[in-house]
Amino acid sequence: MDYVTVKWLHILSSTFLFGTGIGSAFYLLFATISRDVRAIAVVTRTVVLADWLFTTTTAILQPLTGFYLIRLAGFPVHATWIRWSIILYVLALACWLPVVWIQIRLRAVAREAVERNEPLAFSYWRYFWTWVALGVPAFFAFVMVFYLMVAKPA
Repeated sequence: MDYVTVKWLHILSSTFLFGTGIGSAFYLLFATISRDVRAIAVVTRTVVLADWLFTTTTAILQPLTGFYLIRLAGFPVHATWIRWSIILYVLALACWLPVVWIQIRLRAVAREAVERNEPLAFSYWRYFWTWVALGVPAFFAFVMVFYLMVAKPA
């Protein structure tokens, strides 16, 4: 593939990756704040689906297209901005992997609460705050990767 096509795929997939993450976080956060158990059950189900469809595929595509772009453009892999991009991307993924499991747990707890017509169990809140704690560094790591990709500082 030519450079422009690969770059377009890389930018498009990063948009899906970041956009799905921000959108999922927004809806899950505000559904949870509402304390409406039925809404939370619907949103957690949708967030898990979006993660599998969009985040997983783009999280795999990003390094593939990224390393191919490095090769096509002739950038040195040891360049500081590339090294930091990789480190930050790995950090974001290290936060995201447990978040996937947490979202599955949130979905199960919410679904059970709806089925029993009860409020959310304490475990939901423990998972939720862990989800927030992992989401914040992942968000900032991705923001920094976007900056490094655009600015390519020396």
